[in-house]
Amino acid sequence: KVMASYFQSVTPRTAGFNTIDTSHLTYACYFLMMILMFIGASPGGTGGGIKTSTFGIFLGSVWSMLRGRNSVEMLKRNVPRDIVANALLLIILALMLLSVFGFILLLTQEADPIHIFFELFSAFGTVGLSAGITPYLTTLGKLIIITTMFIGRIGPLTLALAIGQRRESVAYEYPDEAVMIG
Repeated sequence: KVMASYFQSVTPRTAGFNTIDTSHLTYACYFLMMILMFIGASPGGTGGGIKTSTFGIFLGSVWSMLRGRNSVEMLKRNVPRDIVANALLLIILALMLLSVFGFILLLTQEADPIHIFFELFSAFGTVGLSAGITPYLTTLGKLIIITTMFIGRIGPLTLALAIGQRRESVAYEYPDEAVMIG
């Protein structure tokens, strides 16, 4: 059980191998594996997801905000604001994409919602794990899964490069406004 647990905690990061039947996992296991698939692989690898470094920057920015700091500091280094902004934007866009595609799949597919989201997150992370419903998806459902796989592999990397290289300069700046949140 210990070895199977360890293996199943590593494989959602893009390996796609399984030693157990994933269609019989508990909801808690599905949820944990979806988080791991969403985070995905490390940068430079062939895996999908938002990448471990992006998630690390997210955690670092949350920690900095909780401590009342204006900058994100990790491992005795300061992370530039534009990298933090790109990381947060990437996470938000990925969650929005998964939310929209998940909503469409929930409307159009006849399956347990946890299985639908497991397939969707697996596609986004380009993991290859399945809850066993892929053959039963409608044509629209399969197209959404295919699109999600493509975006999960190509999209975050391409988006990060596009955002990182494109800077629009303006000749003016609006005054700051304090907006109440929370």
